[in-house]
Amino acid sequence: MTDAYTILAGCYDRLTADVDYGKWADYVERHFRRWRRPVRSVAELGCGTGSLTRLLARRGYAVTAVDLSPDMLAVADQKCRGLGVLFLCQDMSRLTLLEPADAIISCLDSVNYVTRPAALKRTFQRVHRHLAPGGLFLFDVKTPLALEGAGGQTNLDEDEDIFCVWRGEYSPRRRVCGYGLDLFVRQEDGSWSRGGEYHEEYAYTLEELTGFLRDAGFQNVRIYGDKTMRPPREGALRVFLAAGKDL
Repeated sequence: MTDAYTILAGCYDRLTADVDYGKWADYVERHFRRWRRPVRSVAELGCGTGSLTRLLARRGYAVTAVDLSPDMLAVADQKCRGLGVLFLCQDMSRLTLLEPADAIISCLDSVNYVTRPAALKRTFQRVHRHLAPGGLFLFDVKTPLALEGAGGQTNLDEDEDIFCVWRGEYSPRRRVCGYGLDLFVRQEDGSWSRGGEYHEEYAYTLEELTGFLRDAGFQNVRIYGDKTMRPPREGALRVFLAAGKDL
């Protein structure tokens, strides 16, 4: 199996065509508008192929986009040409921005991909360091219930030229859901190439996440349901956390 988001990078947008990035951007902006500090500069962690990045840049924000995968960043760079986006290839736990950001966001469960709690603690510390005073940190996670439920599941994504099978396996001991995927891509001559990748996501509890945030120096930690401004319902599969840095 190849490292995550190497083979997948070139096909990612086609396989996630059902993701409503406009809705994600609208939700992020709702938090920006309600925040105590005007948000003009945004850093996005785990930007992937830059679909959300491009929307935020087009809406007038100065965006720095960060991802660990150079292959995903190459796609994002092409997508965001002419929008003034700064791309950085970095591990979240070693985040280094050129200047403080008014808001730092991480969407589509990118935080779950930090599979070592110690690394996530460092990530939150780095985020706090690189936020401007009074800045906002906003991110979402899949809940443990969601990741436990993904174990044993097989999912299929396809179009005329791509066939992708995902298989999930949850380890209660490690609290990790691993996804093995087989990807078949039709070539110009009509033949098919095959590749594989392996992804892992960690099942963080809300208590752990809020504790890590407070230990990093964040204040006013709030938890929301999936793209709502209300607390999550029991049995939620995705939640958002918003935390502020003191002025």
